[in-house]
Amino acid sequence: MDDLSQLPSPDSPAEALAAVVALRRLADRLEAEAVDHAIAGGWSWQQIADALDITRQGAHKRHAARRRAAGRPEEDR
Repeated sequence: MDDLSQLPSPDSPAEALAAVVALRRLADRLEAEAVDHAIAGGWSWQQIADALDITRQGAHKRHAARRRAAGRPEEDR
């Protein structure tokens, strides 16, 4: 996942910045889906936080409201 050879060159700022935006959106979507699967699998907010290398509070803040808005429980246990 560290191969940057397929990404636009920073010499083309418009293309490079558009790629950054697209990658952030993709990463956010992947993270949200992974968190949903982790919660469904019985993971705690602490386990999720550890996997994301953030605090438990940060993980909860980032995802609990999104889960509630989507009609999903904060925990599936």
